[in-house]
Amino acid sequence: MVAGYWCASARVARRWLPGLLTAVAALVAMPGPAAAQDTHVIVIVGVGGDEEHSTRFTTWAGAVVDTAKKRGVADANITYLGERTELDAARMQGRSTREAVVKAFSDTAARARANDDVFVLLIGHGSFDGRTAAFNLPGPDLTADDYKPLVDRLRLQRVAFINTASSSGAFLEPLAGPGRTIVTATRTGGERNEPRFAEFFIAAYTGDGADRDRNGRVSVQEAFEYAKQRVTAEYEKAGHLLSEHASLNDGADGKLAAMQFLAPQRSRSTEMANADPALRAMVEQRDALERAVAEWRLKKDSMDPAAYEAQLEVLLTDLALKTRQIRDAEAKK
Repeated sequence: MVAGYWCASARVARRWLPGLLTAVAALVAMPGPAAAQDTHVIVIVGVGGDEEHSTRFTTWAGAVVDTAKKRGVADANITYLGERTELDAARMQGRSTREAVVKAFSDTAARARANDDVFVLLIGHGSFDGRTAAFNLPGPDLTADDYKPLVDRLRLQRVAFINTASSSGAFLEPLAGPGRTIVTATRTGGERNEPRFAEFFIAAYTGDGADRDRNGRVSVQEAFEYAKQRVTAEYEKAGHLLSEHASLNDGADGKLAAMQFLAPQRSRSTEMANADPALRAMVEQRDALERAVAEWRLKKDSMDPAAYEAQLEVLLTDLALKTRQIRDAEAKK
């Protein structure tokens, strides 16, 4: 049975491979955009409630900010608001009050261009009274309904809105919409226990374990799947019943989330602008393969499953090999 399956897959791959290679070659030959697509990051740390939580939340937020900068996000495009500025005075722009959060969204909407990516991350505690969910801030909280008009200001951009707090599942329905991915640590507002999701979602970006396609970048989809699996494993290891169920809604079965990153799309290519031509060419080939993978994933629902998986495997293999080639070349330098 297994041998027969792989033989069939090989025949499918051979049938589709010529067209695939032609498509990838065309992508490689395409000139890059006149201006690189920008990424904007908003990190909001809510009320910790005690010294341990305040310090932990601030440490996680600082790690995300540092990772975003390292990956090529401009300092001017990062807004970091926290409960206590003295815990991270070097990075924070101010306290995470209701007024400051509203201003952060307004400023980002004014600065961002059409088709830019906006990555919003909420780290802290949430609450739910049976009807309304809120993310807890110093001073008046902002509810899911309060965040809706803020996110709506970014209707020309691609938005990833991640709420890692308890009861965050109640944010899913109010914030869902075209061109945006909503990620929550819980499935409903009724899951009020402190979730583990934030720890592992952030680890997905600060470590290497979540990069499943080995392209050197972690998508929102990859980070979500990594964190969800780690949370489940931790509960099973402790022998506890799973009390949090992370959820993702991008209106496209994960296809949009798979193309959203905590980094500008061509940030690594920009870093290589002054490198030797051979290395720059490899980076451009890798970027083309990334686009080919993203485009191919959009065809999943309209294709024969075996044909889809066979061709995707070819693309991901080529992408992993090209990424390794680039890393080897960088290491020699």
